[in-house]
Amino acid sequence: MDKITVTGFRWVPPFAQGLVRDLRVRWALEEAGLPYEVRLIDLEERSSSAYHQKHPFGQVPAFEADGQGLFESGAIVHHIAAGSEALMPADRHGRASTVAWMFAALNTVEPPIQNLSVMDLQQSEEQWAKLRRPGAVEAVRVRLGALSAWLDGRDYLVDRFTAADILMTTVLRLIRHTDLVAEFPVLDAYVKRCEARPAFQKALREQMADFARNAPVAA
Repeated sequence: MDKITVTGFRWVPPFAQGLVRDLRVRWALEEAGLPYEVRLIDLEERSSSAYHQKHPFGQVPAFEADGQGLFESGAIVHHIAAGSEALMPADRHGRASTVAWMFAALNTVEPPIQNLSVMDLQQSEEQWAKLRRPGAVEAVRVRLGALSAWLDGRDYLVDRFTAADILMTTVLRLIRHTDLVAEFPVLDAYVKRCEARPAFQKALREQMADFARNAPVAA
């Protein structure tokens, strides 16, 4: 795989910085040792018909490699992992377990977490959000409790670090503004373990540097 381009946002508000999903793809590429370029877009380009040919929903990341385009961060991370033993075990059972946990991160754990994240960071002043929040928090705690039980005694979701841990960690970071993960010491240690990886640190540092370079100038 060569000539890799990842699309990210030129700038987002501070509450979203470090959470935009191109971080998942950057991290996977860093773990796999694959060089890549980042193409930054703004709101105008995101809404263009040309960009919608790359990502039908106008989101990021979009991904191009060897003339092939992909969208959806989970699909992109899986594509990278499929060609990298650093992210996907070579044996059939290990690959199946990794894929199962990739789906679990995105389909089971992320929906209630994303719901709470949006509620808190974008809708917190709405009266309905204030009334709904306790139930949303409880739904997150249920998922975190089950995940904590699985990770108890394990360093990673399967027997070593894989692409599943990239997706799960970036999902759990969506509620970094709360103490919910810290309520589960096993999960708190897991996130810190994954975030301490040099590949994550490099991917995050470079994404944040992009935002800093393109921050709006105060009037």
